[in-house]
Amino acid sequence: MAESKEILGQLQPVLNHLQTLPYPHVPNPEGCKKRASVAVIIRVRPAFQPTQTPNESLVNLDNDDSHSSDIDEFFAKPWVQEGEPEVLFIKRAGRAGDRWSGHIALPGGKRDPEDESDRAAAVRETREEVGLDLSVPECLEAGNLPERIVATTFGRVPLMVLCPYIFLYTSKTTPTLKPSPDEVASVHWVPLRALLSPKLRTREYVDTASRMAKQGGPVLQFILRLLVGRMMLSAVKLVPSESVYATSVPGFVPTEGESLFSGLAEGAFGIPSSNKGLAHLQPLMLWGLTLGVLADFLDMLPPYNAVKLWRYPTFTPPDLRAFVWAFTYSMRKNNAHDLSAGTWPYRNRRRRASQTAMDATSFASAVTEGEPTKMSSKEGVGIEGSGIGNPQDSVGRLLEGYYHRMNLAIVAFLTYRTAAGSVIVYYLWKMWKRRQARL
Repeated sequence: MAESKEILGQLQPVLNHLQTLPYPHVPNPEGCKKRASVAVIIRVRPAFQPTQTPNESLVNLDNDDSHSSDIDEFFAKPWVQEGEPEVLFIKRAGRAGDRWSGHIALPGGKRDPEDESDRAAAVRETREEVGLDLSVPECLEAGNLPERIVATTFGRVPLMVLCPYIFLYTSKTTPTLKPSPDEVASVHWVPLRALLSPKLRTREYVDTASRMAKQGGPVLQFILRLLVGRMMLSAVKLVPSESVYATSVPGFVPTEGESLFSGLAEGAFGIPSSNKGLAHLQPLMLWGLTLGVLADFLDMLPPYNAVKLWRYPTFTPPDLRAFVWAFTYSMRKNNAHDLSAGTWPYRNRRRRASQTAMDATSFASAVTEGEPTKMSSKEGVGIEGSGIGNPQDSVGRLLEGYYHRMNLAIVAFLTYRTAAGSVIVYYLWKMWKRRQARL
């Protein structure tokens, strides 16, 4: 696992590169007007030092907290070189009917008409959600990550264009965060070491039957849930170094007669559990769209390897997993080979800066012509808006075409289950007839 000094050594050139060569703007596809922005906020936590007197602080250069005008000046400071780089995450508040309820996310939200730019939306949303002002001199904008078209389950309908921006907080002391209880249940600083650790990779289990059979009613959804089980998505278990909770949310401290497990029980029946029965003490799981955004960034920091650490979505029933594996085998093998070989233009941006500039122009033209929209609606871009419809990012390329083949695997699996069930019913009926004949 990478140590903090190794990560810091890679982080500085990565941020410089992203600041110098920003990713191109992606226009909204036809019929989709929404845009949203998120902020990837990075800080460096200073190493432990005993509390000093005011006189000692004046002569100790390690306590230098002067304003940094650029990225290189910030990383040259002694306390930064010995520190721990971290990223800020939020856990969304529980709200009935909100599909993102209780999810781990990055600060951000929908762009409003009064926002002058996508970046301005990220700054405003961060200030409103967690009380952190990204427009102060202590905060440097450090480029962006690939903008992506987010679609519904399996990419049938584009929902919005998501724009991630990177900010580097250069102050030694980060202002106290104040999560808005209406939107945010808690805020967490997580070390980059934890995000890069293979030991913290896991799976998130998601019930997708209600969305796969949305128009079929509760009976069809129940049957489909029995057949396909739950979807297994790649996830990271977060290990925060510091957390701030919105303690005013209902249920933060259980009241008399309230079960400590009520949050889990209610969550199983579709009621948001993030503000119920000590749910804030449950494990923090990073998955879906937010993990996809972070994967683009982490993929630039050795020793992270998207091919080795990313686990393709599948389902809990073993026989359905076998169908999905068989239907997607050749595609996964080819995508992994291309990504590892560096043949995708955006996989090695740091080593191919001149090529990147040309590719960015080409991609912007392709977006204008509507090609990504065609791809996202045909190929499928994920569950719960977790998919990525752009060819710039590594996870998006790993998933390109995957959901289309998964759909075929599900159809084949349901056909197989129906045929097998019919045969079993037929033989049970024959056995019953023979028994009746003997009587």
